[in-house]
Amino acid sequence: QVQLVESGGGLVQPGGSLRLSCAASGRTISQYGMGWFRQAPGKEREFVAAITWSGSRTYYADSVKGRFTISRDNAKNTVYLQMSSLKAEDTAVYYCAADWMGVPHTARTVDSWGQGTQVTVSS
Repeated sequence: QVQLVESGGGLVQPGGSLRLSCAASGRTISQYGMGWFRQAPGKEREFVAAITWSGSRTYYADSVKGRFTISRDNAKNTVYLQMSSLKAEDTAVYYCAADWMGVPHTARTVDSWGQGTQVTVSS
């Protein structure tokens, strides 16, 4: 099973940008679809973005489409989430997710989770 560690979270003002990274170890992620989910206080974990194993296709929640970009570097065993035009409602703990031979659109198909990184959007 692959182990995932997120980084790059923090406090940012509305309209600002952050780039999250997810470093994998234990196995190569080249055969995993990868994704990002987030969970705000008192809310369920929700899908944010996903990318196929090859990086040829990406998927986004409507709430982040046009503002967030998911990418991957299989040689570095790392996945990224570039977040721009951040809003207060983007505040949440962001989790990296791996889905063996699939694409993590929903939490129930995820094989491995990272520990999460906090993103806070506030002035």
